[in-house]
Amino acid sequence: QPTKTSTPVSSEPVWPELTPEHPISKLLGLLPDILDQAAHNEVYGVTLKPEGSFHTKLILQKFLRANANDIEKAKTQLLGTLKWRKEFEPWNAAKEVYSRKNFGGLGYIIELEDVPESPNKKDIATFNIYGAVEDNKATFGDLDGFIRWRVGLMERGIQKLSLPNATKPIPDHGAGPDPYQGIQIHDYLSVSFLRQDPLVKAASKKTIEIMQAHYPETLARKFFVNVPLLMGWMFTAMKLFLAKETVRKFTVLSYGNQLVNELGKSVPASYGGTGSELDMAGETLKL
Repeated sequence: QPTKTSTPVSSEPVWPELTPEHPISKLLGLLPDILDQAAHNEVYGVTLKPEGSFHTKLILQKFLRANANDIEKAKTQLLGTLKWRKEFEPWNAAKEVYSRKNFGGLGYIIELEDVPESPNKKDIATFNIYGAVEDNKATFGDLDGFIRWRVGLMERGIQKLSLPNATKPIPDHGAGPDPYQGIQIHDYLSVSFLRQDPLVKAASKKTIEIMQAHYPETLARKFFVNVPLLMGWMFTAMKLFLAKETVRKFTVLSYGNQLVNELGKSVPASYGGTGSELDMAGETLKL
């Protein structure tokens, strides 16, 4: 007696059905041309497929949400990001070995549990410890070298979000939070704000440009901690140059131990929580 052959069941998650007028459908229609122009098809470890796989739609949704569903703007940003990723190879920046003298103790990635108001059980948090910079010229003097390290750290954080294995769709723009975003903490303990070093200024400007252009909808919240009270004006001024959506995610804290009130008890003890310190529990790039 012949045996029945079962039809293989796709293990890929399914995106909710889309109308032809949905922004994802429209951007998907432009994707073959975008991929052809870019000669690259990868974003955050996801291979974009013109037929519109679940994970392709996930990436397109990030670009659409970042541009309030403006198809033309989302297309332009996606094309620019694909071209940049082909040239810069950020996935390699996450694996390279960096100078301990220049970058030791400057960046860590940890997992946080039960962050208040987060849609996730666990969240990925990246800490930038500016007080660990011993020599501005060594760390920021080679702008390309610093950007390579900073992008590598960002890319490592994105890898921890595990987008190629995502199973939940991202809600449409304005319909709920994107669960696939990280948290960033910039710690300014022991940093002098009195004289802004031009090297630091140039590095900050270039970093912001790259993150805004090529990492849309990857940031859930951003904290500036151990910021002197007198420097609050600087962050107020900075908000004038950034998109309102971005500014809503910013919080300035004068003391590091206030972070526990925002992110919960799993933050390191020096931030008011019960977690291990960054140099013990944090993941960092190879040095």
